[in-house]
Formats: sequence, C-alpha cells, structure tokens
Amino acid sequence: MMKFLFMMIFLMPLCLKKNMFWLIQYVFMMMMFMFMNMNMNIMNFCNLSYNLGCDMISYGLILLSIWITFLMIMASENLNKNNFFEKLFLFNLIFLMMMLYLTFSTMNLFMFYLFFESSLIPTLMLIMGWGYQPERIQAGMYLLFYTLIASLPLLMGIFFIYQKMNFMMMYMMKFFDYDLIFLYLSLIMAFLVKMPMYFVHLWLPKAHVEAPVSGSMILAAIMLKLGGYGLLRMMIILQKINMKIGYIWVVISLIGGFYISLKCFCQIDMKSLIAYSSVAHMSIVIGGIMTMNYWGYYGSYILMIGHGLCSSGMFCLSNINYERLNSRSLFLNKGMMNFMPTMSLWWFLMLSSNMAAPPSLNLMGEISLINSLVSWSWLSMIMLMLISFFSAGYSLYLYSYTQHGKYNLGVYSFYSGISREYLMLMLHWLPLNILILKIDYGMIWF
Repeated sequence: MMKFLFMMIFLMPLCLKKNMFWLIQYVFMMMMFMFMNMNMNIMNFCNLSYNLGCDMISYGLILLSIWITFLMIMASENLNKNNFFEKLFLFNLIFLMMMLYLTFSTMNLFMFYLFFESSLIPTLMLIMGWGYQPERIQAGMYLLFYTLIASLPLLMGIFFIYQKMNFMMMYMMKFFDYDLIFLYLSLIMAFLVKMPMYFVHLWLPKAHVEAPVSGSMILAAIMLKLGGYGLLRMMIILQKINMKIGYIWVVISLIGGFYISLKCFCQIDMKSLIAYSSVAHMSIVIGGIMTMNYWGYYGSYILMIGHGLCSSGMFCLSNINYERLNSRSLFLNKGMMNFMPTMSLWWFLMLSSNMAAPPSLNLMGEISLINSLVSWSWLSMIMLMLISFFSAGYSLYLYSYTQHGKYNLGVYSFYSGISREYLMLMLHWLPLNILILKIDYGMIWF
C-alpha cells in the first residue's frame, strides 16, 4: 500500500513544472490500472504495510477515488487553458487524493479520524479558490462548521474506545460490542453529517452550487462516501445499541429522502437539483446501513460506488452546459437538443442511471436496499415507492426541461461537444454499467 502513497508524494514536485497538466492525469490513469491489478484477498485485510491495509470495502472506494481524480483533471481543462493557478490546483488535487487514499486504507482508528478530517482542507481550498460566485466563502464556512462540529465528539469517542480496548486496530474491533448511547451518538454523528442525513444536509447543496466542476465531482463521488465508509466500519462495535435505536435514523432518512425528492422539483439551478438528488440517494444508503442486515450493507456499498460515478458524470454534463451558456439556470438551458444532439444522448444515459434503470450499478444497489428495508419493516415500502417514483420524476424533469423546448435566442456563439468531453462522459458511464456483469463477486465476499 505504501508504493501508491510514494507515487503520489513524488508527483507533487511535478506540479511545479510547466505543462505538466496532462502528464499528471496520465500518471493517475496508470496508477488506476496498477491498483486494479493488485493481488486481493477477498475475505480479510491484505497488502499490509505500516498500519495500512486493504480489504474489499477499501479496495472499491480507493479505486473510485483514483478514477474520479483522473477525471477531475480531465474536466478542468479550462483552468489549464486560462492559466488559472493550474499548478496549485494540481498540487491541491494530489494532496486531496493522498488524504482519501490514506483514509480508506488505514487500519488505525485514530489515523482514520485524522485523514478523514484532513480531506476537508483541500476540498475547502477547491471551493474557495476556484469557485465561481462570491457566495463560495459562505458555502465553505457551512461545509467547515457542519462537518467539524459533528466530528469533535467522534474524536472523544475514539479516545474512549482506546481507553477501554488498549488498541486501535479496526480489524480487531469485531470482538467488542458497546451498549452505550453517548458513545454511539458521538461515533456516528460525524458520519451522518458527512453523508449527509436529512436535517444536517444544508451544507451540501450550497457547497455544490459554489464549487468548480472538479470540486463538485469529488464532493459527490468521494466525500459523501467517507460518511458511508465510516458507518460501515463503526457499526461493528455498535451492534447492540443500534438494534435498539437504529430505527430513528431509518425513519428520518426515509421521510427525509421523500421530502428532498419533492424539493428537487422546485430547483431552477441544474447543479442544485443534482446535489439534492444526491441527498435523496444517500438517505436510502443510511437506511440500509442502519437496518444492520446483509442486504443493507451490500446494497449501500454498491449504491455508493454507483452513485459516485453517476452523480459525478451529471456534474460534468451541467458544467459542459455552463461553459457554453455561462449559466446553469433551467430557464436559460433549454432546447439543448438543437445545439448538441449527441450530448442529449449522454444526458439521457446519465439520468437513466440516476433513476436506477438497468443495467446500472444503481439498480443493483437500490434493489438490495429495498430488500433490506422492506424485510426490516414492510411499512417502509410506502416511502420507498414514493422515493423511487419521484427520483424517476425529477430525472425526467431535468432531462425534458434542458433538452426540449425553445432555445434561448440570447445564445450568440456556440460550439458542440469536443472529444475530451465525450471521452470523459464515456469513462463515467462505462464502469457504471459494465461493473454489473461482475456483481457476483460483490455478493460473495460481503
């Protein structure tokens, strides 16, 4: 595991040289394939070195992180073209990738906390440094305070665990089970805010709307998954207490998911709509994890990977429109089918995956989660029906509103999609729909 870390550390000096933008992207792609071909033990942690290790949950999420980072560089070509602090941007990106890599691969609970929080800093820099509107400062503050206030109790909880157990290894925690309500709340609250759960989700739409395209991609694809990863790891030692009060989170997320789905219909900003749809998807994931059964764990993991690719692709699409029209408003982005017919196909493919149409990973994840929640209580079927129905509804709303209708006559110059953009969208969509062929591996190891 250390070899990849060193690879990223040695990439950092390259950022300071001129014309290294695409070289760094190629190195990330190479790293991706090297990581893919790593020897994996399906059952336990493997590739152990210096407190770093990798099991199947980490493996999928690290793979997703490298993939999205590589696509972020691809999406940010405008920075390179306009010489807009592109060296600092690349440095920031590699630092963020290092933090995410260490978060997912460390086996020490305290180190996990440290890197979990450190990944916030480069994200904040991305939003505040390369965001588009002056409101980005407020969005950054929201992001910082929401996530930091909730994660201080997590630190206290980790210290308490260390005092009781005298070790910090995540792998060994399966031998312990604590029935303490304050410990339970302190350990999961930080992750619920990061997911984000309904009631503490306000930072997410703000951050997304103000972030540059790369910021939105990493936020949607990886930062929300940090919360899910933390929950998957923490639930091992909180089984007893979660059986007693886990229903609270399931109820909040199901009702919240339904409410947020309705809220999507009120949005007039494309990015805002996609951000709210992320909250709706993540609420089902929280519900699935909190039911504490096999289907829920497995489904939440699959949906996290699927949503990472799908949501990131949709932010790319909204940015492609933004670069042409200098607006993300649905009132101005109309009749796009007349200008960019090929891009309409990609909008269709991404939005169909977003509403969990086959053969996307989202479908597999949602089927598992629906299984898990309905087996937990058949009443949850009502909310799940509504969430599924409305998620198809707002996906169609976004598609029909942007692609059909009369186009805006104020558009005086326009150019169609370029090969870089089509390749970028292809690299989002292909893994999202091809991975379902190997879904049996996921089912076996989990």
